[in-house]
Amino acid sequence: MSSQALQMPRWMDLVLLPLWNLLIALLVAGGVVLLIGASPVQALSVLLEGALGSARGLGYTLYYTTTFIFTGLAVAVAFHGGLFNIGGEGQATLGGVGAALLSLWLGPRLPAVVMLPLAVLAAAAFGMLWAAVPGYLQAWRGSHVVITTIMFNFLAASLNAYLLVNWLRPAGSMSVESSDFAESARMPAIHELAAKLGWEMPSSPLNLSIVLAVLACVFVWWFLWKSRAGYVLRAVGANPNAAHYAGIRPRWQVLAAMGLSGALAGLVGINEIAGVQGKLTLDFVAGAGFTGIAVALMGRNHPVGIVLASLLFGVLYQGGVEVSFEVPGFSREMVVTVQGLIVLFAGAMAMVSAPMFARLYTGLSRRARVSAATGKGEGKTHG
Repeated sequence: MSSQALQMPRWMDLVLLPLWNLLIALLVAGGVVLLIGASPVQALSVLLEGALGSARGLGYTLYYTTTFIFTGLAVAVAFHGGLFNIGGEGQATLGGVGAALLSLWLGPRLPAVVMLPLAVLAAAAFGMLWAAVPGYLQAWRGSHVVITTIMFNFLAASLNAYLLVNWLRPAGSMSVESSDFAESARMPAIHELAAKLGWEMPSSPLNLSIVLAVLACVFVWWFLWKSRAGYVLRAVGANPNAAHYAGIRPRWQVLAAMGLSGALAGLVGINEIAGVQGKLTLDFVAGAGFTGIAVALMGRNHPVGIVLASLLFGVLYQGGVEVSFEVPGFSREMVVTVQGLIVLFAGAMAMVSAPMFARLYTGLSRRARVSAATGKGEGKTHG
């Protein structure tokens, strides 16, 4: 049951309900912290200080946020097309593979002003093609996209490992990773750009991919709500039969939704491979594709909400590392547990509290109408 079916106003659905879910998640997580003998207040203060209290911590937080924006947008675009794409992990992996192959091939020969846009296009293209196959299988062969995207996650990881072990690993190296990219294929880090402008900033993995993430948010907003193609895609997602009756071809919209979703997920490869690693590595996505599902759910599949949810998860990832170091008895496993609780309550169970808010809104609306009617009646009597 959706919040719209529960007659909940948009501001309550997009603002109040997510904040309530986050509060519940934090309270439950605080209870878990108490059970292990630690102070929830101390853990929260260390988490916020580690994530937002310094320029270096903020840089790491925004670096994680960038990756989650890409995967969250990928899930949202597919969702608006009526699809549940949980293959962001594999599509991001193929995006990194595409960027790496092009960088290793053309990086030594091209300047950065040419190489970096080509790497972005390669990452998006590889992610798009990887997602288009499950889209085709659902649209023309009836294979469920949830199953095929899950399988394609494993296929992508295996393909990446095969390429690294057999083709891209330098001769004599025992590390399962490619050669280093040429400097022209490296996405500039923010602290390096700041140094060129005379500003001193501590080093962090934050790079110009964050600008790409902002542009991706603007594009998705424009595409879905301002363009004809986006309207057609949302129409198919809302009701494929009605869209078909109106002359729209749902099969092609399924393919388009999955292709665009995969392209957005593929851009994770730019942030991770071109922006941080400078070479292709194993498992560089590290679960970000699955985190994108929670990000999209929390952000109500809207770019603004996805940015806010991505920032929240960026704070949790960076601040969680600090908590595991600073709070006695708080291991990294406990950090993952707390993160999982927040995902559970603020993401997967996002609509559990919706009926309560819908009843509250209905009750308040009814009282307001009764009060208005009573006031009008009294006015006529006195007249």
